[in-house]
Amino acid sequence: MTSPSRFSRRHRVVAGDPPGAADVLARVTGLSKGVVKDAMRKGAVHVGRSGRSPNRLRRETATVRPGDVLEIHYDPELLALRPPEARLVKDAVRWSAWGKPAGLLSQGTEFGDHASLLRQVEKLLDRPVFPVHRLDREVEGLVLVAHDATAAAALSALLREAKVVKRYRAEVIGNVEVRRGKEGTIDLPVDDKPARSSFRVVSYDPLRDTSTLEVTIETGRHHQIRRHLDAIGHPVLGDPRYGAGNRNREGMRLTAVYLAFRDPFTGKDVELWYREEPAAV
Repeated sequence: MTSPSRFSRRHRVVAGDPPGAADVLARVTGLSKGVVKDAMRKGAVHVGRSGRSPNRLRRETATVRPGDVLEIHYDPELLALRPPEARLVKDAVRWSAWGKPAGLLSQGTEFGDHASLLRQVEKLLDRPVFPVHRLDREVEGLVLVAHDATAAAALSALLREAKVVKRYRAEVIGNVEVRRGKEGTIDLPVDDKPARSSFRVVSYDPLRDTSTLEVTIETGRHHQIRRHLDAIGHPVLGDPRYGAGNRNREGMRLTAVYLAFRDPFTGKDVELWYREEPAAV
């Protein structure tokens, strides 16, 4: 028997349905009760009550009543993932900084959140979590997480106002210094919005014909670095979406290595490195 493929199902509980949420969803989806409980633990089940927006329903023994709306968003491939673990870089109580490995989502989706940084942080620190910014799943590096709504708003404002220095390390195809110089700036719109990235060549490997760059972004457009570097003919090595001839067994070679900003609560300057030694920047 083959496993069901990805699907979403919504069910309003009626009189006569079993009291257990897992029993109800097993009945309406045809999934086993054990599979439904696994989906619940991993954040793929939601419940809406009294006209309120649905919330994740994680407790396997949760009961429901007529009028409740149950949702399950089932993706067997996502639920089967065993995500790599994030590393705590700094705990400032109201916010924390984490080293996100490649392969870990920044935040979950309606199909689950067990493979996300936010869920790992929530469980490890036992605090509320609020997203501040994100990295693509394939990208590793520094991510900020807020632990209350005020902190989330304050940190988001710093990012929006370009008061956070963000540096990345990228390994790209080709000899950038020969074609573009030791340093340069890329001013190309992304999705019809202004976007600016600056780069500095750190090294060149003639055997692999790859350059290692330090990249600083002044705007935060969708896939900005990846799209900018591809646009100038030097796509990121291993980028699955942009560029040609840049496949790499080690995955995408893009890392968020450095963040600097003034803590909005203490007024102190903060510098964070993905690796412990500043020389890695």
